[in-house]
Parts: sequence; structure tokens; C-alpha cells
Amino acid sequence: MTRFLAYLSPAVGHTLPVVPGLLELRRRGHDVHARVLPELVGPLTAAGLDVSPLDPRILEVPVTDYLAASDADRLASGQTDLIGRGRYDGPDLAAAIEEHRPDVLLVDCMSYGALTVAETSGLPRATLMPSVLPLPGRGIPPYGPGLRPMRGPVGRVRDALVWKVVERLFGKAMLPGVNALRREAGLPAYRTPLELYRRPDAVITLTGEPLEYPRTDLPDHVTLAGPVPWDLPAERPAYVDEPGDPWVLVTCSTDYQGDEDLARVAVAALRDEPVRVLLTLADAYDEAGLTSAGNVRVERFVPHGQVLPSCAAVVCHGGFGIVSRAMAAGVPSVVVPFGRDQPEIARRVTEAGAGVMVRPKELTPERLRTAVAEARALSDGAAAAAARLDDGRGAERFADAAERLARIAPRA
Repeated sequence: MTRFLAYLSPAVGHTLPVVPGLLELRRRGHDVHARVLPELVGPLTAAGLDVSPLDPRILEVPVTDYLAASDADRLASGQTDLIGRGRYDGPDLAAAIEEHRPDVLLVDCMSYGALTVAETSGLPRATLMPSVLPLPGRGIPPYGPGLRPMRGPVGRVRDALVWKVVERLFGKAMLPGVNALRREAGLPAYRTPLELYRRPDAVITLTGEPLEYPRTDLPDHVTLAGPVPWDLPAERPAYVDEPGDPWVLVTCSTDYQGDEDLARVAVAALRDEPVRVLLTLADAYDEAGLTSAGNVRVERFVPHGQVLPSCAAVVCHGGFGIVSRAMAAGVPSVVVPFGRDQPEIARRVTEAGAGVMVRPKELTPERLRTAVAEARALSDGAAAAAARLDDGRGAERFADAAERLARIAPRA
């Protein structure tokens, strides 16, 4: 038996995808403990995990990147906020290590302080990445801007040049704060942000083809486990099965990012169309100012896994959780990427033939209405993408990668 300690960032979209892998480790007889968002302690305990809440001071540092006026400012603001949280998540992981005495650490990629403490601990450690992999590779477009793959000599030159630009932009936003944490811990400074994914003993990425581009030179320490959709236990809403027009699911980010305009435009675009619209607004519920009327049903939250089988299309912000769920269910998507990793994820959807992208600056009722029709015409492509993406073994691959870490001798 191995003692695993998972330290997860205070984001639902970074927590739920990890749950099946942790449950699989428990099923195999290991001792597993996780630090999680306080509101998830009860549900995850009921699901069979041993969990405790993150330090509440972490949540007192808000992520405010959605207030920025430009992409560069958004990147810088988001990194500043994550560094601020790192001042608390590092000591929180140190306290969890002292309490649970783990053999192996599994740490979310956004918990910068915890990643630093994990490195100083000398314990075998993995970085958990519940999104597409931000590492260069042969034929892999530069991460972030959502560029199309480009083959041949021109593509290789473009990728080499733009990767350097991307690396510099992320480094400017990320490295000063990350390296301050590392200096305080007695660790050498990172020279590039890519070291976050090159230094750990393992990186477990909860994605796979076609959301991940084909990689022919994947580093040995990186595992593409595949997506592992998981919902908090809930009953399937009865209204989903009522006869009527097909459903279109419209969803905003679980972690607020100021994307309520997506919901408002969707209502204007689809209220007179022969569809039923289900809006799930999460933290944008109060900001959106929308109520159920006509063919539109407004909810704060509905487990997406319960309703996706009944949907003809999904309209979303491009968060990895909803995109991977929709693709795994074979439901075509309209992706409106507002920021963060969303432009990159949106491009993966279009390249897979599983949906269309609408840029936020182009978001109008007319454009969105057309995009939904275009997406629904891609149902065959979405079904083909689902067949490639989800083979039902994601939790097993996650657990296999975690167990391999247990064979690494602790370092002094």
C-alpha cells in the first residue's frame, strides 16, 4: 500500500476530473487523501474519498484576470493572482504532508506554492494537468493563441519562432512570482516556464487525442491519461426527458470569469428557434440577470453528464471540463473562448471536426445562431471524435502513472 496525497487547486474544473483516478487508486488498495475546495468536502467524502478543505485564505485571493483590458494584461493578472494564492497553498501542503506522511505527492499545476513545497519535500511528485499539454513537440503549434497546425518547412519555422514568443510572454508574466517562491524555498530559479512541466518526476495530463494533437516525441515522464468526466452525484432532471424540441446546453465558466454575455447572447439568438435552451450559469447566475421563459430554462447548476446525452449541441466558453465532456459524449460544440487556455482548447475542437469557434469580439445573436446550426451539422464529426477520445480507461492510466511514482526512492 502506498500513501498518496493529492493537492488540488480551488477550482471545480481542476478537481472533478481527478476524482476517478483517485477513486481507482483507492480501489487498488492505496491510502489516498486529497486537499480540496471546502464546498466539495461533503460530496467527495460521500463519493468515497478521504478529503480535507484547503486553507480558506487561498480563496480570499480572487482570480480577477477577466477584468483585464488586453490578452497580455489578462495573462499577467491571472499569474499575479495565482502567485498570491501560492503564498498560502505552499504552507497548506506542508501542513498536509506533516499530517498525512505521504509516500507520493500529486499536485495541481495551478498551485505554485504547493508545487514548490512538493519539490523541496524530496518525495516523488507528479504535476496534474486537467487540460491540454503546454509543452513543445514535433508538429505541435505554439501553446496559447490557438494556431492551426502547419506542416512542412514553413510550419516548422513558424512554430519555432512563435514558441519563443509564447515562452517569453508566459515567462514575463509567471517567472518573477514563481521564482520568488522558489528562492524563499532555497530552490534554483526557473529559466523558462516550461520547467514547470519538465522538472517533476511525472506529469499526468487528463487529455488525449483528438483534444491533444498527436505527439511522436512525448517525454517519458508525461502521461496522457485521457479525459475522465465525473459529476457530483445528482438525479437526472426530469424535464430533460419531456417531449419537445432538441436541447441546446449553454454554459458559463464554473469559476467566474465575466462571461455572462455568452448566456445573454445565446438567449437572444435561440429564443425563437426550434430548440429548447438549458442555461447553466454557475457563479454568473446573479450577474446574468436571466430567468426562465419560453424555450429557455435557466439554472445555476446542473450536472452536465446528466443532460449531455439529450443535447443536440453545446454552447460554451471553452473550459476544458465542458469541452471534454461534450466531445466524449459525441455532442458538437460552439466554443466562444474568453481567455486562459480557452483559445487553445477551441482550436482543438475545430481541428477535431467536433465543433466551431466564435471569437468573443464576433459574438452576436446572428453569428451565434448560425454557429449553432453549423455545429449541429457536425454530428458525425463529433461522434468520430468521441470514439477517439474516450476509451473508458482514463482512470486506469491515471492510477498506473501514480503507482509508477511509488517505485521512485525518496530523495534526501
